[in-house]
Amino acid sequence: MPYKHTFHIPVMGIGFTIDTPLKVAPYGIDSVMSIGDDILIEKMRSMYCKLFNLPYTLISEKEEDYRAKRIKSYLNLLKNQIEGKFEEIQNATFSKQEELIKYLSLSPYLNTIGSDIEKMSTDLQSFQRIKSWVKDKLKLGSIDVNIMTKLDKQNQNDGDVLPIEYNDAHAALRGFATSDLNASIVFSAGMNPKLFTYLTSFEDFYPDKNGYLKKRIILKVSDYRSAIIQGKFFAKKGLWVSEFRIESGLNCGGHAFATDGYLLGPILQEFKDNKNMLTNELFEIYKNALVEKDILLNDEFNIKITAQGGVGTNAEHQFLIDHFEIDSVGWGSPFLLVPEVVAIDNNTLKQLAEAKEDDIYLSEISPLGVPFNNLRGNTRDTMKSEFVAKGRPGSACPKKFLSLNTEFTKEPICTASRQYQHLKIKQLKERELSDYSLDRAISAVTEKSCICVGLGVSALLVNGIETKVEGEGVSVCPGPNLAYFDKVVSFKQMASHIYGRSNIMTNLNRPNMFIKELELYITYFKNKAELLKDHSTVKEVNQLLKCFENIENGIQYYFEMFTHFYKNNLELEFVLDKLKSYRSALNSIELSKSFA
Repeated sequence: MPYKHTFHIPVMGIGFTIDTPLKVAPYGIDSVMSIGDDILIEKMRSMYCKLFNLPYTLISEKEEDYRAKRIKSYLNLLKNQIEGKFEEIQNATFSKQEELIKYLSLSPYLNTIGSDIEKMSTDLQSFQRIKSWVKDKLKLGSIDVNIMTKLDKQNQNDGDVLPIEYNDAHAALRGFATSDLNASIVFSAGMNPKLFTYLTSFEDFYPDKNGYLKKRIILKVSDYRSAIIQGKFFAKKGLWVSEFRIESGLNCGGHAFATDGYLLGPILQEFKDNKNMLTNELFEIYKNALVEKDILLNDEFNIKITAQGGVGTNAEHQFLIDHFEIDSVGWGSPFLLVPEVVAIDNNTLKQLAEAKEDDIYLSEISPLGVPFNNLRGNTRDTMKSEFVAKGRPGSACPKKFLSLNTEFTKEPICTASRQYQHLKIKQLKERELSDYSLDRAISAVTEKSCICVGLGVSALLVNGIETKVEGEGVSVCPGPNLAYFDKVVSFKQMASHIYGRSNIMTNLNRPNMFIKELELYITYFKNKAELLKDHSTVKEVNQLLKCFENIENGIQYYFEMFTHFYKNNLELEFVLDKLKSYRSALNSIELSKSFA
């Protein structure tokens, strides 16, 4: 039975994990790459074809279905290279054992095989024993892909609107579905019924005669209710959700989809308590739907539950696995300090290593209108400020992936574009606003940043690919947890940290991941209460009261959880004091008069 790692590397931005599977999958580690930017993907394919001395033919935008073709070709390239590398590791000779040693040194079982690894370079008998173990235990990591469901822009050809299957997300899905990969697609950012229904067009998402799924579905969810609703939607169409990936609403990187005050601990507890019921309920619906399609199943299908968002120590990692029975833990932002694994340029790498708590903040820079975790002073924002100072705010919008706004134009444009910001500022200046109100309104407009370009530029810079169209400004979206990691480390060092063999963290004041998320939610609640203090609807009042109640219940849950599991009295006392202070902070927040 092959062993498996207990962590995975989630998608980070558009470009930071664009080739991470190539770097980690041969060593048995699952990772996720974005397939949202076919322009970046085509540039990466060109670069790797040259690097690996493979034939390359440009897939031009003039070709029909070029977006799906680009994505499919790149994924197939990665698959072939990864499988070739993995085969080399499996067949390593005594004289060429470096990669095999690297694979084993990353293993969660290093403590049990460590002495044999040390002997391998001089002991042929030890090497043969390891080789036998390798054949039985080594596992290839998965090349998983991510689609943000909201990024499904409708496309045109010579002014004619193309059918829905040529929408951005639909075409990206088709690229994955028609590739040779045996992997999973991760859907994030909520429901997209038309996109989800499009999965039924591809047989790889249905079980073969042996009941095996070549292409699997992972849903990133923020709570149990969302999992049930979306899981049933898929099951009714004969599609199985193989994994629910729970992500903290606020203690995460990228866009932050805050819950109504539901904290990660209680959410994980609800999944643990109801996993069997969830699996059985969805499987009944799924099985009946397959019968209608003349597909028979011999065995029940399982559901994996994984979690990510703010984990930073081996103790937290293991607690998620042992207490909440999580199948795998996502380690995202800390890997931004591992250039061996992610595509990160030196300047951004230095900024991230030096970043403190105040440097990583929840911003309004995303054109999607969703709060976005941002690094203060990143080079893309610096470039944005320079354009504003020159009186030419906004981006040239070369990629148009976030062109979704029709306030001023018939054809959608992006709110970070120069065109939109010019029109919006002109509109604001025509209104009778005070100087103060006008300045604030204009600042809110120019705050939007071209992240669909900025989040991919680092991959171009680090690989020496020209950036004439994109520019050299880099956007980066670390979670708050990165503030507690302050140095660049190797792949091996990060794996050793995750598995508790060493500690790369020097900040002794780092809060527990659950406590940090609680702090973030209280700040979030306070800000919402402040916004609604003078003017609020009944619906807004009820939502805020619900948020208050859920945070309060979460605090009580943590009192019980930490009291039960903390064995060190000093640590327990410290955590309980923190919980008491946050409960007081929550109760001291001034609410609207209409709340009375």
